[in-house]
Parts: sequence; C-alpha cells; structure tokens
Amino acid sequence: MATPTNTTLTVLLGEYGFTHRSLADEVDRVSGRIFGRPGAATDRDVRRWISGTVRWPTGRYLLPLAEIFDRPPEAMGFVPRGRTSRLPAPPSSVRPGQEEPVKRRAFLTASTAATLTLALRLEETPVRGRLTMADIDRMTTTIGRLDAHFTAIGGGALPTVATTYIDRLRETADYYTYGPRVEQALHRALSGLHSSAGWAAYDSGDNATSRLHHAAALQSGVLAKDGHAQARAWSDLSLQYRAEGRHREALTINRAALQTRHARQDPRIAALLHSRLGDHSACARALLAAQKAHDRFDTTARPPPWLRFLDAAEIAGLAAIAHRATGRLPDAEKATAQALHLLGPSTHRNRAYYGIQLAQLQLAQGDTTSAKATAATVDTAAVSSPRIAQRLATVHRHLATAQETP
Repeated sequence: MATPTNTTLTVLLGEYGFTHRSLADEVDRVSGRIFGRPGAATDRDVRRWISGTVRWPTGRYLLPLAEIFDRPPEAMGFVPRGRTSRLPAPPSSVRPGQEEPVKRRAFLTASTAATLTLALRLEETPVRGRLTMADIDRMTTTIGRLDAHFTAIGGGALPTVATTYIDRLRETADYYTYGPRVEQALHRALSGLHSSAGWAAYDSGDNATSRLHHAAALQSGVLAKDGHAQARAWSDLSLQYRAEGRHREALTINRAALQTRHARQDPRIAALLHSRLGDHSACARALLAAQKAHDRFDTTARPPPWLRFLDAAEIAGLAAIAHRATGRLPDAEKATAQALHLLGPSTHRNRAYYGIQLAQLQLAQGDTTSAKATAATVDTAAVSSPRIAQRLATVHRHLATAQETP
C-alpha cells in the first residue's frame, strides 16, 4: 500500500515561500535556539516529510516546524504514530522571554490538558501589578492559538485548558490595576475565550457547559461594549440551540442579532448570521443574503481571528446545516459536498465533520451504497473530537444494520 503524500505540508511550503533546502535551514536555526545546539535537518528530510515516508518527525524537528508554521503538527499534515503522540516540552533551559519577540512558539497539539496548558504558556499570564494593552495583546494571541487548534483538529482537551485560562484571567481582573480602555479589552478577550470554550465543550458532548460559556461570552461582550463580541455570542447561542433541537429559540435569537448595527455594517457578521438562520419559511432568502454578504468581504483587510474560519467552504457548510434543519435533504447533501470540495487541506476537523454529515444525509435518503463509500473516506487520525468520533461510530452502526436488513 502506497504511503500518502503530505499535501498539506507541500501547500505550506508554497504559502511561506520555502524550498526544501531553505525549510531545512530554518528548522536547523530554530532547533538551535530551542535545544541549544545546531540542528541537522537536510533537504532530504524535508522530502521524506512531504513524501509521507516520515509521517511524524522526531521532537527535534517537530517543535521547530510547529513554530515556523505556527500550527499544531496534525495541521501540517503529520499523522501520530499511535492514537496520540505527545510532544516533548522544550528544554527547561528555554525560559519565557528568551524567544524571539515577534514569532513565539506555536500552540502545539498534545495528548493531555497539562501539555496543552504548557504549550499555551498560561503561566505567563500576569496576576499582579498593572495591566497594559501589551498584556491584552498577548492574551488575544493565546486565545487565537486555542481557536486555531480547535479549527484544525477539534476540542480534545481544550475544555479543561480553556476553563483553566478563564480562571486565570478572572484572577487577573481581580488583582490587577488598569484603566477603562484596558478593562474593556480584557472583557473582550474573556468574551472570545468563553466562546472558544463553549465550542470546545460542545465538541466534547457537554451541551450544558457549552451553553453556559456562550451565555458568559455574551455577558462579557456587553461589559466590553463590543458589538462584534456580542454578535459572535448571539450567533453561537443560536447555533447551540439549533443543535439541541430548540429551533424556535434559535430563530428568535438570530433574527434579533441581524437587527444590530454591526450585523448591518459588517458583511462577515451578516454572512454568518444569515447562514445560521435556519428559518423554514425563508431559508432560500437567508442563504442568498449570506452569499451576497460573502461577496462583499473586504479581502484586503484581515478579519478578526475568530472570523477567519468563515470562508466559502464554511458558508457552504452552514448552508448545508440550514437545509438539513429545514428538511431539504437533497439541498443539504449538495451543499455538504461543496463544502468538502472547498475545504483547505489543514482543516482536519471540519473535513471529518462534513464527511460524516454527508454520509448521514445519504443514509437518511436511503442511499446506503454512497453512504458506505463516503464513511470509508472519513479520516479521523488527526482529529481530537469526542463528538465527531461518536457521530462516525453511529454512522457505521447504522450502515451495519442496513446491510443486515434483507
């Protein structure tokens, strides 16, 4: 059986402008700083990573690669040797503050909450003294890494890690001194962190905790006087309620959020809210409005970190969820297939999520043959999501039952 090529790493080399030789040189440079001695990577090593001959490099290479590309190993196309592969922490001689000020060590995937906490460097969050906007920027960067981890491979140990970080920031809020501007920024950061924690909890199958986090995100957004944070929280609550089958509440929340000034002025928020509307009587109009809002995106300006996931693939995926909620299964199947076609190579969680959804839709329409073929293509090796694993197991169980039925 041929070893699959690491196409994700190939794409990253192109995006960052690396040749095989220049990437090896950069790995050696970063390795020297992390481990205190020069690295030994060559262009041959890079070719072996790309060809798939080496599917999980040693920590001496993996830690530098994670820093260079600022993402967890699975999001670079690497596959753990077993169910999980624990990354070693950098040597204890490497202390916070010794790294380059602009490019910090990436948020690294790990098999335990303790290692994830180390990777997020929660211990660097101050709890005494005077809080500045520079401190807020560091918090925001940390939350962005948490979001990137979730988008790439799923929740995994993130609920515990996010809750730990929330407690840390609450302690910061209690014991620090700061002015009104910093206070609002701190509440904005807490709102984003609660939103991230909410989706991590949902991914782990804990709906009650997820709902509490989304409500807390809304409260922090109000305290921050930040319309974007509030729109995000309303949108998350709407999708949460719909996932729980509470469609009327979801619709009421989403309609109210669409009337806010930020939804009217920011096409990204408008696209997000319209695509999550799920109104039986106006589904087509809502999805058309979402597509029109997407067409108005300012591609020259970087969106907020939490909205970077909202691309053409996600719009198609959200449309599929809306179609499914309103009973339009053929339309949902078509939109799900489109989302899978548009997804980037590093979005392992979403690819597995929509792959399973496609199989479920095919099963619901009685197309067992297509559902079986689709389920066979779902790859969860690089995904850490109890909810996704449970959904895939359910699909396989239904397929087995369907095959046994005469």
